[in-house]
Amino acid sequence: MSMPVIGAQLFTLRDFTNTMEDVRNTLKKVAAIGYRAVQVSGFGPVDMEEVARICDGEGLAVVATHVGWDRFLQDLDALIEEHKTLGCEHPAIGGLPGEYRSKDGVRRFIDELTPIAARLDEEGMDFSYHNHHHELIKYDGRTWLGMLYEQAPPEVLKAEIDTYWIQAGGGDPALWINRCAGREPLVHFKDMGMGTDGEPRMTEVGEGNLNWDAIIQACCDGGVEQALVEQDHCYGRDPFEALAISFRNLKAMGLRTEPESGTSRTR
Repeated sequence: MSMPVIGAQLFTLRDFTNTMEDVRNTLKKVAAIGYRAVQVSGFGPVDMEEVARICDGEGLAVVATHVGWDRFLQDLDALIEEHKTLGCEHPAIGGLPGEYRSKDGVRRFIDELTPIAARLDEEGMDFSYHNHHHELIKYDGRTWLGMLYEQAPPEVLKAEIDTYWIQAGGGDPALWINRCAGREPLVHFKDMGMGTDGEPRMTEVGEGNLNWDAIIQACCDGGVEQALVEQDHCYGRDPFEALAISFRNLKAMGLRTEPESGTSRTR
């Protein structure tokens, strides 16, 4: 049992990754904070070979991505080559179109995913699903997300639990991480606090009200490899500063900052 590695979900910095020059400057700043692992998400139309070169130069491992579901369905071969270029074994999606949000949609998604997951497995990759709060809507007493993980075998589907969105949906993040133990290489670390307007808001990890002791213990028990910091909204704070605050807090909580030696790169 070991602590996961702190990583940066780069969707947090999506306003700073639209061009190749933006990406270069952004990755340099992320590395300077102390991150050594990143999830590529929210990038503009940039050259992934160049992204890989920059990451190598900055000592950053691309441990995961978020890619649209349509690309898995329609452009899988090219997608696999991109991930080989990045040295990334954990492609994932950030969500599904609305037509999948039903009991029948669960089955449809699993049926479509099964051959895709088999092809990814041939290339040494897996597939993770990232939740929001709407997946905790219940159908005949069972949540959509629960049905998904009950029906999809672990070899077909991995979990990428998002702590904020589970809490926003009325769930317990640590409970869900425990529920997905053994099939969760990635977890999104995102805190929830209260704004002065009395509304819930995303905060830097450790600055809100989530039970991080329980969440981190669940990650250790469940074999989570990467704790990926994400903050969709920073409410006027510089997103780089927000990522730095989360990094410092998680480091103080005992999480690792470096991937294990010998981390495989397929490039």
